[in-house]
Formats: sequence, C-alpha cells, structure tokens
Amino acid sequence: MTTGLLIAIIVAIFLGSTTQRIAGIGFAMLIVPFLVLMLGPHEGVLLVNICGVVSSAIITVRVWKDIDWSMFRWLTLPSALGSIPGSFAAVYLPAAPLAVTVGAVVLAALTISLLLQRSTIVLTGNLPKATAGVAAGLTNSMAGVGGPAVSVYALLARWPQRPFAATLQPFFVVIGLVTLVTKITLAPGQVPPIPPWAWIGIALAISAGIFVGERLARHIRDNHARFAVIVIAFIGAATAFVKGITDLLA
Repeated sequence: MTTGLLIAIIVAIFLGSTTQRIAGIGFAMLIVPFLVLMLGPHEGVLLVNICGVVSSAIITVRVWKDIDWSMFRWLTLPSALGSIPGSFAAVYLPAAPLAVTVGAVVLAALTISLLLQRSTIVLTGNLPKATAGVAAGLTNSMAGVGGPAVSVYALLARWPQRPFAATLQPFFVVIGLVTLVTKITLAPGQVPPIPPWAWIGIALAISAGIFVGERLARHIRDNHARFAVIVIAFIGAATAFVKGITDLLA
C-alpha cells in the first residue's frame, strides 16, 4: 500500500467525520464507495466499520443530552438480527459481486431517501422502528452503510433532526461493534494492512474532522449539508457499482 494511497484514505476519513458531525449521518455514505475502490470491498468496508465506531463514539459524548434512548433501544436490538447474517455475506461473497452490492445498496438507499422526502406518509408504532433497525444492521455489515435505512424511517416518522442525529451515534457504535466482532472472528485476515503511522493519522483525521464539523455546523443548514452528502455519495456509489460490473464482465 503506497504512501499516496494512505494519505488519500486519511483525507477521505477526515471529510467523512466532518460530514457526520454536521449532519448526523454521511460518514459511510461519503467514503465507503471510495474506500472500496482504493482497498477493495472487503478491506474497504471493514475499515469504514472501524472508523465509524470511533467517530460515532466521540460524537456520542458531544450530543449525549439530545439522545432519545427509547428510540435507541428499538433500533439497536433488532439491528443485531441484520448485522450477523450481513457480516457472513460480506466475508464470503467474492470481491466483484460485493463491490456491485455496495454500490447498489448505497444508490438504492439514497434514491429512496430522496423520493420520500416529500411523502405524506407518517409512520407510527414500534414495528417500523424495529424494521429500520434490522435493515440498518444488514446494510451496515454488508456495505458499511447503516444510515440510509434509518434516514428513510426518520423522514417518514417526522423524527426531528437534532434527536435523530444524536441518537444515531450510539446506535452506530453498537451495530459497528457487532459487525466488527463477527467479521474479525470469521476472517481476521481482512483487517487492512495499514502501518502504525497511518492508524495514528486516521485517528487524528477523525478527531480533526469532528472538531471542524462542530464549527461548520453553526453556519451550515441541515438540508444543505444532507444535499451535499447525497450528491457526493451518489458519485462514489455509482463509480463503485460500475467498477464492480466491469470486473464481473472482465
């Protein structure tokens, strides 16, 4: 792994952390397609899982007072049901089909989120919460992207932005840890071969991204931040999808 590639990974993680602190989501959506292109679908998604847990854990401390713990429980417990089978699929699927899956999952989730923004449907009750949790666990473990599934629920349930963004942070920590334990148990060799200095750089990038995101959040409207995340994520997901299709046909 070249120094230039490692620096590109660190920059991508910095941007992902900044975005997540501003909008509450976006870390994985923003960087997973690009890390899949740089590292491959197995190692790329696993690195996103690792960094996502660290980033969300730091942000959790910052937004503790806004967390809806009842909503957290209803989302988190069912997510384990999706995380475990999704982790098996992520470990054992060949690289090209998994790259196609990663791109397709992100594209589909983003498209659904956009289409439902103006929907008049309002979800109530606990079953939709549990369903969103299962879907988030599945997509997080397979594609490193758990936010879109919960975002769709938030849109349809009219969940306010502040408690939504805060509650997702401990949620991401839990489903990320479940996914990591399962994947590393099944295939410990999939941890990216990153040198110690780069891991330090990744940790600093996450911290710096959160620091910058907190200050930018005071000047950026939530809808503008989410729109920027969606545009960049669409580009990255489409690129990963096309590359996976190309590899399958090669």
